[in-house]
Amino acid sequence: GLEPGLRFASLLDGRGGCIDLGWEEVERWRSEHGFLWIHLERDTPQATAWIQGKSGVDPLVAEALLADDSRPRVEAFDDGLLVVLRGINLAEREEVELVPIHMWIDEHRLISLRDKDHALCALRDIRLMLKAGRGPRKAGLLLVQIAEKVERDLEPVLDQLDAQVEQMEDEIIGKAAAELRHTLADLRRRSVHLRRYLGPQREALYRLRNEDTPIIDDRDRMRLRSVIDRVARHLEDLDAFRDRTTILHEDLAAQLSESIAKTSNRLTGLAALLLPPGLIAGM
Repeated sequence: GLEPGLRFASLLDGRGGCIDLGWEEVERWRSEHGFLWIHLERDTPQATAWIQGKSGVDPLVAEALLADDSRPRVEAFDDGLLVVLRGINLAEREEVELVPIHMWIDEHRLISLRDKDHALCALRDIRLMLKAGRGPRKAGLLLVQIAEKVERDLEPVLDQLDAQVEQMEDEIIGKAAAELRHTLADLRRRSVHLRRYLGPQREALYRLRNEDTPIIDDRDRMRLRSVIDRVARHLEDLDAFRDRTTILHEDLAAQLSESIAKTSNRLTGLAALLLPPGLIAGM
């Protein structure tokens, strides 16, 4: 069963597989036992206590891993890297959001943390691959695969946005403007939210690729480069969404002012028709 604060701990066997550990074995783990990937729920007392007390990471790193501030970034330390990325939360299908994953990686372990209520498909997929013996064999590849899966999960979200914008472009011709304003505002809000974190995410991955660290080798860097290219493409798509929704907004505004003008013309005509009987009554 699940242990409080611990999503999972996996000891990588270096051949693509892993062995699962509980809290007790995690506390007994030493670097000579093999590479450890420990995944925690950030906002639980057990995870906080372990990070601050028993993990042995620098207090500055511990503070960053547990911090609420979660803009994507990469910071290099003497013995490892602090990496913060944002991935798609698939817990509530209705509202797609980019949620933080805080990571510390050195040559012997990867510590990753996510908020209790946020499930990240990206990590679950890698864990399933490890359980099947087809997972990453070393530290750098594990980190790169997390970046790849996080990016891959963005694709369907952006495709869905694109389809919705396209649908609105069709509907705006035939439908009443007032009905579409709410949908349009929602689309713009979602694309702005995605853009806000994907810009820094691209910079963080760029920094990771260029970081002078033994954890990441040349093959890892090549894979990171293609992830960065795809994130850059997502950013271009989001900029295009912004332009398209701005044009749609202007079309809606024009339609609305047109319908207001028609209504006021009708009212003026009606007032003119009602005026003579009113005058007679007054006299």
